Amino acid sequence: MWDRRFSESGYLFGTEPNAWLRDHADLWHAGQRVLCVADGEGRNSVFLADRGLIVDAFDISEVGVRKARDFARITGVKVNFAIADVARLSWPESLYDGVVAIFIQFADPELRRRIFHGMVRCLKPGGLLVLQGYTPKQLDYRTGGPGIESHLYTASQLRESFAGIEILELREYEAELAEGSAHRGHSALVGLVARKPLA
Repeated sequence: MWDRRFSESGYLFGTEPNAWLRDHADLWHAGQRVLCVADGEGRNSVFLADRGLIVDAFDISEVGVRKARDFARITGVKVNFAIADVARLSWPESLYDGVVAIFIQFADPELRRRIFHGMVRCLKPGGLLVLQGYTPKQLDYRTGGPGIESHLYTASQLRESFAGIEILELREYEAELAEGSAHRGHSALVGLVARKPLA
């Protein structure tokens, strides 16, 4: 499905970074290492690499990763892209200063639990997680997202899922999105910033 969607002309989610990520990008400084989960056509990983971060990114779609590599080359930055299935990923332990997970709402609750566990596992102590998703209210707006309630997030659910790390910011809010053709219009959102404990 994702190969088909990414095969369309242009960039499905645009080339600008996600606003929640852009607003929190100063959490990291040049030279730190960040992982972008299911990064599609590369808008978020290219943005972070352009800020001087060492960026690893993956997606299940070969078409998406090919477009992401082209986007990085055109932009003049280096991103370590890989084709990988998040359901079969071996998450390295304590490797990253940051993990970015923007609208990775293709996962059912069981897979989501495994992904969230893996993201925390691969953070270094003190590493930061930046995550954004849609809330169930998005089903009323239908301006993006999976359209499956069990795949959507609430603040209380995220607080429970990441109970083992320090939540620095957790906010449900509504905003206008203009992220390509796939995320466009008034949207019901939740954003999280959390830090893995030092010990």
